[in-house]
Amino acid sequence: MLFQEKLIHLIKEKCKIDHCISACMMYGSFTKGEGDQYSDVEFYIFLKDDEIHDFKSSEWIKDIESYDLLFFNEYGTEVVVFSNLIRGEFHFLPESDIEIIKSFKDTGVFPDTESMFIYDRTGRLKACLDDLGGDGPVRMTHGNVNFAFNNFVNAWLMGVNVLKRGEHARSLECLSNVQKYVLQLIRVRERNVERWLNATKNLERDLSEKAYGEYASITSKLDSEDLFRAYSAALWVVEDLIRVLSDDFQFDIDLDFTCKLQTYLNEVFGN
Repeated sequence: MLFQEKLIHLIKEKCKIDHCISACMMYGSFTKGEGDQYSDVEFYIFLKDDEIHDFKSSEWIKDIESYDLLFFNEYGTEVVVFSNLIRGEFHFLPESDIEIIKSFKDTGVFPDTESMFIYDRTGRLKACLDDLGGDGPVRMTHGNVNFAFNNFVNAWLMGVNVLKRGEHARSLECLSNVQKYVLQLIRVRERNVERWLNATKNLERDLSEKAYGEYASITSKLDSEDLFRAYSAALWVVEDLIRVLSDDFQFDIDLDFTCKLQTYLNEVFGN
């Protein structure tokens, strides 16, 4: 049994005996049949409204398994690093917020909502999870494609401008956003958009060899010449995407505009 599977079982058993816990659901890799020895464990745990202010999450988690680190990340999620360096994410919320589960529908596909069910004494959890079933949000839309193209331009220009200024580290950071939007467009072209919000997940398995090579071409080390090459390659990839996607989608930019960007890039670096 994987350590993560042991944790899932222990959390389920603790929820059963803890009078403070109203319901518990799991999300992430282990609910999608993708969990392995490297995967996180991730939970939403709902507490009785009148108990949540006195609830000590650190004690509750430590009673399940020892950990080395417990903190809140930038999204307000409580992150645990267990003693064997497996990560866990916990959201402790009042029972009155249980309907928040329905809002997850917009984030992706939930192929097996039954596997998300851990514990419930409210009688409301299953209905909320059932609401997540079926098809996920439609990603291949004119709006999404246009959004990705436009935000590519925004990230690309910022990255090139700070590169011109000599801020190589900041340009490399901007390049990660360039990669994000290009990858979303590549996934549209390949009709593989299930991982729209986490587009690099399982990239090695999801994309064709050609597409993976395109993505690789817009990666870079912290070096001005290599950054220039990556930003130039991003334009070549986007120009091909414009040619292919223009048959099915409407968007603002065209090849004349990307040609203008290429000229600007060459002027910046004197080519």
